[in-house]
Amino acid sequence: MYALAIIRYRAPIEAIEAATDLHRAYLRELKAAGTLLISGPFVPRSGGMLLLRVSDDNAAAALDAVRDGDPFWKQGLANYELLPWSPVIGREGLDVL
Repeated sequence: MYALAIIRYRAPIEAIEAATDLHRAYLRELKAAGTLLISGPFVPRSGGMLLLRVSDDNAAAALDAVRDGDPFWKQGLANYELLPWSPVIGREGLDVL
């Protein structure tokens, strides 16, 4: 299953910037595990988005675990909106990532 995680900052940008290295290190771990396909901040920088791939078995728990491991979430700096997603057009491009 694919999912989108929309991250919205709830702290001043200075606090976000102070935690960004930890957040990106966490995202690199998710990328290495095959869970994260792509990520990046919004422009202007008010949050960001993750494109995720998780197992269909207990997908909700897997998505919660992604959120719960993020330093932005742990430090109360950002909110997460987790959206399971079923791409139709272009899915073959995602499946090879």
